[in-house]
Amino acid sequence: MHIYLVGGAVRDKLLGKPLVDRDHVVVGAHPEDLLAKGYRPVGKDFPVFLHPQSGEEYALARTERKTGHGYHGFAFHADPTVTLEEDLARRDLTINAMAEAEDGSLVDPFDGARDLEQRLLRHVSPAFVEDPVRLLRVARFAARFAPLGFTVAPETMALMQQMVRDGEIDHLVPERVWQETRKALAEAQPSAFLRVLRQAGALAVLFPEIDALYGVPQRAEFHPEIDTGTHVEMVLDMAARIAPGNDVVGFCALTHDLGKALTPADVLPRHIGHEHAGVAPLQRLVARLRVPTEHATLAEQVCREHLNAHRAFELKPATVLRLLSSLDALRRPERLALFLAACEADKRGRLGHEDDPYPQAAYLRRARDTAAAVRSEPLVAQGLQGPAIGEALTAARIAAIASLGRAVS
Repeated sequence: MHIYLVGGAVRDKLLGKPLVDRDHVVVGAHPEDLLAKGYRPVGKDFPVFLHPQSGEEYALARTERKTGHGYHGFAFHADPTVTLEEDLARRDLTINAMAEAEDGSLVDPFDGARDLEQRLLRHVSPAFVEDPVRLLRVARFAARFAPLGFTVAPETMALMQQMVRDGEIDHLVPERVWQETRKALAEAQPSAFLRVLRQAGALAVLFPEIDALYGVPQRAEFHPEIDTGTHVEMVLDMAARIAPGNDVVGFCALTHDLGKALTPADVLPRHIGHEHAGVAPLQRLVARLRVPTEHATLAEQVCREHLNAHRAFELKPATVLRLLSSLDALRRPERLALFLAACEADKRGRLGHEDDPYPQAAYLRRARDTAAAVRSEPLVAQGLQGPAIGEALTAARIAAIASLGRAVS
């Protein structure tokens, strides 16, 4: 029995990155061999075990054979005769198909180390086309490693385009699309996820609402980058800068301007009412991908209210309170923080405006704290009852916000 460290742990070690997950492959063993050593079985489709002390994953070396469409259309074979190279050959990218032996030596049958040096995301074998999730994974890895200069190898992009033409990605289930998208939104440069999918032709299939934004012009005095799709890419990367690793803010950034794709041609490059027009396509996207409620609810708020956040200093105090109440910010200040992060990303996700200040955020936070400090107990003590308490509480909170003026300390 031989045990190897495999996959992302080997890749990240060579890149000098901290190791988050350590996965292992066991060659030359039966499941009974691991059970006898105290390993706990967890795999449903193939033999995967947890180490009795570390809890790290150990999988028996296996091969796979295509039996149908989609992610589940595979039959797996695991026994002691499966070699390490056969196990590595079924992996998606060469940089993920390396192993480290127990003596520390590198096993690299597909030149993954070379591709790391050349900053290439390259497929291991033509079998890449058999699993449509791999297309999403390549785009996600592009979002992770784009800051290091990684690009998709031309031959791999050609295979991805073939997968779209052949309809293989039509068999992706919504849960896997969302799972990979959510991870991509938490990466360092999420714009690369969109660019790779778009180059492959997959963005129009999986995210038609996003793909429709490319080529839609905006007013140059407000958006020097002009193209709405480019703007969304910039907002995504700014969101990753403002709220690193937060996929909720990332999803809000991704979907905040969907209404601009619906602007009539004779109105362009203006987008009157786009914030309200964007709600319907957002709701369709959310329903199709089964996006979690937390993401969907805040994304709709950002879509509908981001212009009000930008105009915060111009809003009447009553409108400010309505905005805060719609976010449930008085009870849940953390939701206001996420909302403001997405709005700030929108404002700064414009060519030449990347380092602009966003004082609206500080003002709205102060307005929230000031309004939340107004309590109902004194009103009850004054003898108010029923609806009168709510009316007086609202009036007092509006007055408190009005007392702030427009200055931000």
